[in-house]
Amino acid sequence: MPMRSSLTSFASCDTDFLVIGGGIAGLRAALELARHGQVLVVTKGDPAESNTFYAQGGIAVALNDDDHVDLHFTDTVKAGHQLCYEPAAKILVEEGLARVQELIEWGARFDTIDGQLAFTNEGAHSRRRILRAGGDATGGEMVRVLLGQVRREPTIQWLGSHFSVDLLIRSGQCRGALVLDERSRAFLLITARAVVLATGGAGQVYARTTNPSGATGDGMAMALRAGAILQDMEFVQFHPTALYLPSSPPFLISETLRGEGGILRNRSGERFMSRYDPDGELASRDVVARAIWSEMLRTKSPHVYLDVTHLGATFVKKRFPSIYATCLRFDIDITEEWIPVAPSAHYMMGGVKTGLDGETTVPGLFAAGEVACTGVHGANRLASNSLLEGLVFGVRAARAAAAFVPQEGQASLSLPLLECDPRRSHMFSDREKVRRSLRRLMWTKVGLVRSEEALQRACAQLAQWEQTSPTFPVTRDEMELSNLIQVGRCIAEAALWRRNSIGAHFRKDFPSTDDPSWNHHSRSVRTMASSPNRSSSVQAG
Repeated sequence: MPMRSSLTSFASCDTDFLVIGGGIAGLRAALELARHGQVLVVTKGDPAESNTFYAQGGIAVALNDDDHVDLHFTDTVKAGHQLCYEPAAKILVEEGLARVQELIEWGARFDTIDGQLAFTNEGAHSRRRILRAGGDATGGEMVRVLLGQVRREPTIQWLGSHFSVDLLIRSGQCRGALVLDERSRAFLLITARAVVLATGGAGQVYARTTNPSGATGDGMAMALRAGAILQDMEFVQFHPTALYLPSSPPFLISETLRGEGGILRNRSGERFMSRYDPDGELASRDVVARAIWSEMLRTKSPHVYLDVTHLGATFVKKRFPSIYATCLRFDIDITEEWIPVAPSAHYMMGGVKTGLDGETTVPGLFAAGEVACTGVHGANRLASNSLLEGLVFGVRAARAAAAFVPQEGQASLSLPLLECDPRRSHMFSDREKVRRSLRRLMWTKVGLVRSEEALQRACAQLAQWEQTSPTFPVTRDEMELSNLIQVGRCIAEAALWRRNSIGAHFRKDFPSTDDPSWNHHSRSVRTMASSPNRSSSVQAG
């Protein structure tokens, strides 16, 4: 449908390539695209809002002398419970070597011991292959290096504090986006040859999450409205250990603490992981998270403890300076006290379905990083593969976007959100109340342990909220809430559809993991029969 005449008063600009998102995937894509034309990077807020910036653990890469890409590949596929797309996993581990070496050449200061790169271990890795920076500040170091490179490129422009509202479609192709200036509330229409979506995940759909406040699933929701397919949305990784304090939001307690010898204990001080898995604290994340959840239920406690006191104060302070300092602000000295921890939503394995070059099912739209689903993670992401994914597929998506030649048509630009009555109403009388209710609903009904009855209730409530949302929200708060509802509904519907347990998805009414008939992927597609706000229907893919 042609874009309504009310948009003609919007300011507009044109660029060769539009990158939406300023985390590791977006920054690396922008650097690659800078070789091919003018690049505009659009972010809401600033780079410190990205999940990359908060990444503590590190980046997995087979650079150690006793390691090999084949071992990294095997660990990745095993952690993904055989639902990984193996060609994508091979690309990840093989091309990751060059991408990390590139970072080092650009000045990344990874930790060393006696002048050699220092590697640590994490759950489900068969070798010590995790590179870190600043002990537990790897994400911040990578953002620093990539931003430094971006600032040196005259063909890259940065537009911060601009919220991407919707993708522009012309003749079935993605040709840009409509964005909102968060300060002036003015809309800007950006047209481009191709768009790379790198908006990150959707952790804020859950009441407990390690994600920053900006992780509201905007890219997934925009892509869905534009006609793209979302894949594997039921697979949400819950990190086993986030700081648990009733008066504070969850703070990630990195898996590397367990990799360095940290011990999980219940409220009675008992070490319990051996009862759940022979690998103990170094089992895969889905196993450890559910073991903690079970132990919490068994002992009637809201948390368990992570004990690193035996590692020595000097080592802990040097190895985990950020975690030590943060816990100390809450009067917890982790060199002397056990850390109260509980699982929290952490990472989306599902997202916008892409091929190996970041291409989506909408021509001209490419995606990379957590917003995308190449199938590389399968049903459960191997620890510290996410930063590597952003680098590897950020480059591949950018190269494909640079090679894309749009087919010029006569049709005018259209926006999915404006395909129905553009009435500008307020979404709810109390948006914050609905947002809190949404996050609680997802945590209690679509969380670590799921069932048909709970999922049906969640789907019904999400559908009700979706029908009362405005056709065209006009503030960042409204847009984020609308996107969270759409993405939450995709997660809930996909979880209801998958009647088995595998990886991060656990159905207590279908606990079996051995049913081969479920060795396929869920795909969420926009339902055209109703308004663009109608989120999805789920089918096998």
